[in-house]
Amino acid sequence: MAAETGAAAAAPGPAAAGEGRPGAGYPFPWSVLRWLPGGPVDPDRDDGLADGLAEFFVALHGADATGGPPPQWSNGFRGVAMTDERDSAIAPPRLAPRIEALAGLVDLDAVAAVWETARAAPPWEGPPAWIHGDPAPANLLSRNGRLSAVIDFGTLAVGDPACDLIAAWSVLSAEGREQFRKALDVDDATWARGRGWGLTAALPSRADLTGPDPARVAAARRRLDELIADHESAVG
Repeated sequence: MAAETGAAAAAPGPAAAGEGRPGAGYPFPWSVLRWLPGGPVDPDRDDGLADGLAEFFVALHGADATGGPPPQWSNGFRGVAMTDERDSAIAPPRLAPRIEALAGLVDLDAVAAVWETARAAPPWEGPPAWIHGDPAPANLLSRNGRLSAVIDFGTLAVGDPACDLIAAWSVLSAEGREQFRKALDVDDATWARGRGWGLTAALPSRADLTGPDPARVAAARRRLDELIADHESAVG
């Protein structure tokens, strides 16, 4: 997905300056990409990303996806249906042990309810949509607190756009999240599935919740608590 696509109108993406073929002991295609200004976003400091992210995803999800690759092993099955049995981050063999490992530290029933609601939500029935697949803080650049570029399209595929709602939970504050959802105008089912994908990013490890850095512990717990609170508000 190069910068010349419709998504570039919202935020620049990587554009290849040169391409290489496997050889000299390196078995994969490779490329040289143009430099993009900005630095990795700080989810605890960059409060003005919601509009830029929404604009980017509206453009990306609305781009012509004809002939695009479906989710597959090469992109970690990002964008599959919530109940897809393949080895994605939301598949039970991967996510269930992560949840169970937090016994005694978090409300496991509340976390499981988020996941179960996501899996029970109606699947995506809209037109095929490009997804970025990994809108983590390290893959988003900002300047002066605003989104300046989106990078690392290695998980690009055509699938359920709810996958990209990971950004709501890994990047945005509660206020920014509300603004982001309003700008995207997603339905309740898509938001519920996105909350399930968001769980894969917001779910901390035991080390995150028991480490020596109180700021890191507080940030990890806050992200999970906000995700659970959003789910509980939705189900009443």
